[in-house]
Amino acid sequence: MKSLFLRAIFLLCLMVPATATDLARWEKHAAAVTIIRDTWGIPHVFGQTDADTVFGLLYAQAEDDFNRIEMNYVNALGRLAEIEGESALFRDLRMKLFIDPVELRENYAAAPVWLRALMDAFADGLNFYLHTNSSVRPKLITRFEPWMALAFTEGSIGGDIESVSIKNLEAFYGARPSLTHTEAVPSALTPPPETQGSNGFAIAPAKSASGHALLFINPHTSFYFRPELHAISAEGLNAYGAATWGQFFIYQGFNDRLGWMHTSNGADVIDEYLLPVVQKPSGPAYRYGAEERPFTAKKIVLPYKSGTAVAERVVTAYFSHYGPVVRATDGCWVAVKMMNDPVPALTQSYRRTKARTYIEFTEVMALRTNTSNNTVYADADGNIAYFHGNFVPRRDPRFNWKLPVDGADPTTEWRGLHPIKETIRLFNPASGWLQNTNNWPFSAAGPSSPRVADFPAYMWSAPENARGLNAVRVLSAGSAFTLDTLIAAGYDPTLLAFAQLLPALFSSYDALPPSDPRSAALADPIAALRRWDHRAAVDSVPTTLAILWAQSFGPIIAEARSRELVVVDHLLATLTPPQMLDALTAVLARLTRDFGAWQTPWGEINRFQRVSGEIDQKFSDSAPSLPVAFAPSDWGSLPAYGVSGAPQTTRRIYGNRGNSFVAAVEFGPRVRAKTLLAGGVSGDPDSPHFNDQAALYAAGRFKEAWFYREDIERHAERTYRPGQ
Repeated sequence: MKSLFLRAIFLLCLMVPATATDLARWEKHAAAVTIIRDTWGIPHVFGQTDADTVFGLLYAQAEDDFNRIEMNYVNALGRLAEIEGESALFRDLRMKLFIDPVELRENYAAAPVWLRALMDAFADGLNFYLHTNSSVRPKLITRFEPWMALAFTEGSIGGDIESVSIKNLEAFYGARPSLTHTEAVPSALTPPPETQGSNGFAIAPAKSASGHALLFINPHTSFYFRPELHAISAEGLNAYGAATWGQFFIYQGFNDRLGWMHTSNGADVIDEYLLPVVQKPSGPAYRYGAEERPFTAKKIVLPYKSGTAVAERVVTAYFSHYGPVVRATDGCWVAVKMMNDPVPALTQSYRRTKARTYIEFTEVMALRTNTSNNTVYADADGNIAYFHGNFVPRRDPRFNWKLPVDGADPTTEWRGLHPIKETIRLFNPASGWLQNTNNWPFSAAGPSSPRVADFPAYMWSAPENARGLNAVRVLSAGSAFTLDTLIAAGYDPTLLAFAQLLPALFSSYDALPPSDPRSAALADPIAALRRWDHRAAVDSVPTTLAILWAQSFGPIIAEARSRELVVVDHLLATLTPPQMLDALTAVLARLTRDFGAWQTPWGEINRFQRVSGEIDQKFSDSAPSLPVAFAPSDWGSLPAYGVSGAPQTTRRIYGNRGNSFVAAVEFGPRVRAKTLLAGGVSGDPDSPHFNDQAALYAAGRFKEAWFYREDIERHAERTYRPGQ
């Protein structure tokens, strides 16, 4: 073990002073970049070349929140335990099973020249920021390298990797794995947290008041996960939208010709293989057809902070030709197979931002490296489109690919990828609109939707959900959409799930005999719920009662998600009348205890608060906050607003996940957009742009997005070059 003092000396040694060559290269980039911050602090980055713009884009991001950039790469590279200690050890192992810096360096060296130039500029922009801001002290990464951009190549840190259970990894690799080792939890793939996903809507010209296509971009992430940015170069780049901190491409957004919105839960793209293990003198092997193939053993070093010192743990990881072993069960080891091709993946993520037509966009989609997303699309030619997934392995449909398959059977091998034309997609449907809410694709365009019988089951993974039903309702009823009415549709407050759930509660109550004390105690709350129109509002008491009542069935909701069942249907099939009535009784008791009466409006409980720039923000009932009408997405709320992570200990509920960056875009001769960001673009509490959008966000009011230079300059707050 090394002392922390020696570790600190080691880190300082890594902070090698910039060489004359470095400085010359950085200053050349900086001289070719202009950053204009508008009145909301949004950076519009102008560069001569794409590489210049990437340089400026990363510099501007670092100005706003270097901490989030660094922590994203610490996490992606499997180095979190070096900061957080042993508790993060197996999270790091999970990343290192799939991401190897040695391989990433090789990938970088083999990448096309144009892409290497962008990766070089990515690292240069961050290193120039550290050079010109000596007061900033990184937690771990003191110099960024170009190959690091390949550590995550789409908008979610870890992406598919995070579906692997950390508990199972610890059970398998925490002690020496044995042939009879059993899994730590029932499933290796963990269900997503509440409100993870997104909404995407596209409106065709026939349904638009202006005759132009419209796009609604509504990702649901942890707040402050992506800033709002605008990247422009003389080489044709002109993309506006949201980028995950530390990325050099706009992940969800638009250019002057087209826009793209990603929603999670597309095709089934990850598979588990059961491998019968054979113990041989040379080490463990597994059966594959008539063969016995040896597992590849690889030692993975896991440094971690331990008290006042830094320790290392070495894990011997095992790999099959499918992928790494992540757990064991019933005499078999279980390997996970997923896409891991970072250069084409980064290429696709960047090139989509420069596509100009539907044909060009589809050509980029043909790279087929987007594994975790569906795509909703609209363009200035009046086209709207939907792609359900992108990377879709061709498989034998006889197998149930939602369960582990027999890895000893060669017929379970992937058979290449489906071409785009074979995947589930829509182009200019007769409905005149498209939607996806992380639900199945078979309601994407109402009557014009794809048919479930036409596709293998592995091409879709999520069921229908309450948001999907709500989206179909509002889009089917709409016509002559404008930006404002599209926003109103995307913020429709109806909680459609309660049209199904509450009648079951009412029936349970109505069946009570008059002598039952609950008959009198619940009479007024039940009456309030009967009168309710199922629309969430800050001044609504029934909204409070319904949401807190439904949320109290957490274990049943979690079971529905883990089994990929419709949450509302599973609740109705599982709950008994006593459970429903007792849960409402408990809600009334909680409200009376915490707020003095059960007649507490939703806005008094459901709040938005941003008082700290920390990634793991702590909330306080004594600090300022704003009322929010939005609700958790399980109940059909299109503007999703919920809680994930550690349980909160406050009386009030403070959202930390759901609507984050939101945009409505119209693709006319000149593109026009309105946007909204949770809190503000800066992570610095002392910045005027830390919380300047909070009131807008809480009320669902949008600001104009300045896209053209004359408008940007007219609303400029500051114009400068990196380093100034």
